[in-house]
Amino acid sequence: MSAKDIDRYEILKRTIRKELTNKDASRLLSLSVRHIKRLKAAVKQQGPSALIHASRGKPGCNRIPDDEREKIISLLHEHYHDFGPTFASEKLEGLHGINRDPKTIRDILIAERLWKPRSPRAGSEHRSWRQRKDCYGELIQFDGSYEDWFEGRGDKDEACLLAAIDDATGIVTGAMFVANEGVFPVFGFWKEYMSVHGKPKAIYVDKFSTYRMNMKEARENHDTKTQFGRAMESLAIEPIFANSAQAKGRVERLFRTFQDRLIKEMRLAGISTIDQANRFLEETFIPWFNKRFGVAPRRKANLHRVLTGKERAQLDATFSRHDSRIVQNDFTIQHDKQFYQLTKDQPATVCKKDKVTVEEWLDHTIHIRLRGKELNCHILPARPTPSSPSPWVLAATAPNHIQRPPYQTSPNHPWKRRIHADALAQQLVKG
Repeated sequence: MSAKDIDRYEILKRTIRKELTNKDASRLLSLSVRHIKRLKAAVKQQGPSALIHASRGKPGCNRIPDDEREKIISLLHEHYHDFGPTFASEKLEGLHGINRDPKTIRDILIAERLWKPRSPRAGSEHRSWRQRKDCYGELIQFDGSYEDWFEGRGDKDEACLLAAIDDATGIVTGAMFVANEGVFPVFGFWKEYMSVHGKPKAIYVDKFSTYRMNMKEARENHDTKTQFGRAMESLAIEPIFANSAQAKGRVERLFRTFQDRLIKEMRLAGISTIDQANRFLEETFIPWFNKRFGVAPRRKANLHRVLTGKERAQLDATFSRHDSRIVQNDFTIQHDKQFYQLTKDQPATVCKKDKVTVEEWLDHTIHIRLRGKELNCHILPARPTPSSPSPWVLAATAPNHIQRPPYQTSPNHPWKRRIHADALAQQLVKG
């Protein structure tokens, strides 16, 4: 008997002894008077066991059969030992035809010590909730995540996943595995993104050095921008910099889901390279994710702007690394230890000391631009090196412990002629 049953039995005994009325017992036990009479009659006939429910200790009618339970336990240990309850129940239904509620799978995982419930976080900092944006394309949250995505199966232990998620709908608008979160991988992502979706109104990023200059001098000078900031300004896209990870929590939660589900999905599919992973993302995982977790926006408008013909034609130049160089007197330009000779025929007038823009495109080709015109040039060979260094260089680079011979001037050296002339003039004066 439980403590509740014992307390109920004591009150009913006092009621049977007429120490309490049926109405008093009804008030104390929060039961109706009719039910009190029914319980009194049962206790007089059967004793305290009348208060114990007849189904207590018996298996439930909806209990999982033992053979099915053993099959679920075997599959969980063999394939899904690190899966969560919801994800494991989806895989059991989709791959093995076992349709059971996630709460049932949760109880089995806890009993088998394969999953531990999260403890509630105490004393966490309060943050106010920000409402989603109204329209699709109004704000895109973007970030990169380094993780052992292939669990040691690929050539690289760690890769970076770049992902963009729409704030209004929670739809993943783009994802790509790259080597790092540098300028070129990020440019490659956004070039492909805008070719497909167009230009979003704003992009929410963190303060990583690829997106924002964090030096004090650069923050004070608003004209100083990163390559990413310069590209966004040329396309009239507003970059918004988050002051904390929680500010762009939608993309942070996206990576937490990816680090749980995507890693396990690629393990089941046997994916071990970046190319295979990118195809799996585009063809399988992202369509499933958007269907499973996407929501409808409050307004149906799509705020992605279509690229104009000029913007599409200059997309390669926009998403390239820009550097400024000065035209030398011999009409050469030096960039990255390489010399480029400007040819005579040019689409724009080129003068000495002109400042030109050197663009390094995503395919690592170099393009030189002046006042919006691409200049004609060719690569110069490396500067020739002297076959043997001069005696002056050898003397300057000789070790200190080597005795150098003193320098001997020639008899007709100008210095000596001047000294001889002065001495002869003095002798003539004395004579």
